[in-house]
Amino acid sequence: MEKSIKFYTELLGMEFVRSKEIPQRNAEIAFLRSDNGNLLEISWYKDQKDFEVPEYENTVFDHLAFSVEDMDSVIEECRKRGVTITDEPFYLQPGGSKLAFIEDPDGTLIELLERPK
Repeated sequence: MEKSIKFYTELLGMEFVRSKEIPQRNAEIAFLRSDNGNLLEISWYKDQKDFEVPEYENTVFDHLAFSVEDMDSVIEECRKRGVTITDEPFYLQPGGSKLAFIEDPDGTLIELLERPK
């Protein structure tokens, strides 16, 4: 949990709001706020090996996406911190948005998106 909090606050500039233990589930949740006020909740189930609701096993979760102001500086910081960069920055079309994909400490795929200025 601490690695994830550090990743999202230090690299992506989110603000740590609070964390809370959920003793009934032997879990901890943390809330982080983006600069536009959106909240991200991250969860850590300390002993859970499988989903408790079997239908969740086959749910496909693709990635999270975050807007960035300066892709090049974010990617440079990722390199300094040893973050896995799965797709180097690229443009979907000339003059369009610049995208890149990285992984968080748990291997979650994260899209970084820089809109045209």
